[in-house]
Amino acid sequence: MTDSADRFGQFENVVDSSDAVEAILGQPASTAIEKVIDEIDDVCRGIIERSPFVLIASADRNGRLDVSPKGDPAGFVRILDNKRLAIPDRLGNRRADTFGNVLENPYVALLFVIPGKKETLRVAGEARIVADKALCESMAVNSRVPKLALVVYVEEVMIHCPKCMQRSKLWEPAQWPDHADTASISEAVVSHAQLDVTPEEFDKHARESGMRELY
Repeated sequence: MTDSADRFGQFENVVDSSDAVEAILGQPASTAIEKVIDEIDDVCRGIIERSPFVLIASADRNGRLDVSPKGDPAGFVRILDNKRLAIPDRLGNRRADTFGNVLENPYVALLFVIPGKKETLRVAGEARIVADKALCESMAVNSRVPKLALVVYVEEVMIHCPKCMQRSKLWEPAQWPDHADTASISEAVVSHAQLDVTPEEFDKHARESGMRELY
């Protein structure tokens, strides 16, 4: 396996300390530090209740990371109280990457997004996988009850500035790139898994087997 020096050795001035980072970027403004809180207040509640999309970052015991997107009707992430959030597990590919990581390393980070809003909300804390019947039933959609939920005990919360959205023009449809010639999920799976079927055949199988069901 290629070691770290070989992977990045071709670059000059690889920064390898926090002091070096600070020397280049400077110190953060006091407000950037002081804006971090440890609970869900009314400001955070307003964002979470209106967010239909959240990204969940998790890591295994060796620190290898995964980011999993979750989406549902706005407010699908349940605020249980000012320290706990619950995220329903909907139908997917059953890889359960986030759950596998949480069983090895319980710490996760969340990024809440509201379409059209340039600010995002960052949350970090400790998570548990639960199969609580009452909780899962309370998060049913179209009478379909999730089998599991991820409950997060909130330790850090911060609002994230809008610069990344402004630079990417994410909410400006006129600036969106044309993606017509990028691969579909069927094309990508056939290519990456080296399947001996056409993308059309795989897509037909996926639809008939229920892989495309939302709930």
